[in-house]
Amino acid sequence: MSTLLALDASSSACSCALWRDGEVLSRFALTPREHTRRLMPMIDELLAEAGLSTADLDALAYGHGPGSFTGLRIAAGVAQGLAFGLERPLIGVSTLEALALAAHHQLHVRYVVPALDARMNEIYVAAYHCRDGELTVLADEAVLPPEGFELPDERRDVDWCGVGSGWTLWEAMPARVQDALAQRLPERQPSAEWMARLAARAQARGEGRAPHEATPVYLRNEVAWKRA
Repeated sequence: MSTLLALDASSSACSCALWRDGEVLSRFALTPREHTRRLMPMIDELLAEAGLSTADLDALAYGHGPGSFTGLRIAAGVAQGLAFGLERPLIGVSTLEALALAAHHQLHVRYVVPALDARMNEIYVAAYHCRDGELTVLADEAVLPPEGFELPDERRDVDWCGVGSGWTLWEAMPARVQDALAQRLPERQPSAEWMARLAARAQARGEGRAPHEATPVYLRNEVAWKRA
């Protein structure tokens, strides 16, 4: 087994989590515009509780997005700096995938649509089928207006759970999307706790990368580039 530290600042929440031999310790706080000030003390506090130092870490992970551009850069920068100094692999984790995994475990739902408010009247969104702790992508991550979102055609007859701040734009979504939702939880935020679990799986598959390859996933930049 291994010891892994995960960081996230992709939303108004700031969090970090320590995965150690299958057990997870975490810190989570709603700290809008205070991520730079709060993240490092949270890391120090978490390591102290576990009786570890950064030298005991086998890998670093971070929420690579989508999410707040500034927040993504903060988490990526801190994780990258630690990984460089420790000469450890670095793992980027999807914020939407982490939201879906959390909903699956905590709410026992199988079909999840995580969505985050992307501002400019757009949402970051994806869709997953969750079973026995494993996620299958049913709709790839995208950034689009809420009225343009559609559920996968073959799964419109199941009960969906919508999680994340993107669901504050619920009223702008198509009626067939609204009708398919059994519940929606717009207050849910991405958390490093679930990113640590996903990162540990990625590490076991040998998916850690060199620190200089840390790259936030903005989605909106990719769309603008393709249109250009």
